[in-house]
Amino acid sequence: MQELDPGVMLAVLLEMMGIWFWILGALALCGLTGFGWIIVRERGLSSGRLVRSQAFALLAGAAALVLMAHVTKSGFTDAGGPIDWLLIVAIFAGGWIGGTILIYAAMGWWRFMPGQERLVALITRLRPQPAA
Repeated sequence: MQELDPGVMLAVLLEMMGIWFWILGALALCGLTGFGWIIVRERGLSSGRLVRSQAFALLAGAAALVLMAHVTKSGFTDAGGPIDWLLIVAIFAGGWIGGTILIYAAMGWWRFMPGQERLVALITRLRPQPAA
């Protein structure tokens, strides 16, 4: 493989990932669109929401590693050299960044969803009350 052909790379990714290629592509598209839209709507980033979404996105990074192990049918003990560990770190970082964008957009759009007030009121009522 002397040349980097986008068609060949697409075929390899489709063969490796199967349906996950389309699911992750749709999630990325929805996340980027929602993130851009919420940035424009609010005219900036909310730092508190960004920190919370970064914390939750650690799970997305871990999920990316699990998906990588499933797709490649190899474990973390099969990583032999520094380039393998660099690739593992890059996959975790990609999952973390993508998860941050997706979770930030979801948290930003949460308050614009219909019926959101009723759900928050229900959750508030279900919380245990302090003993008197």
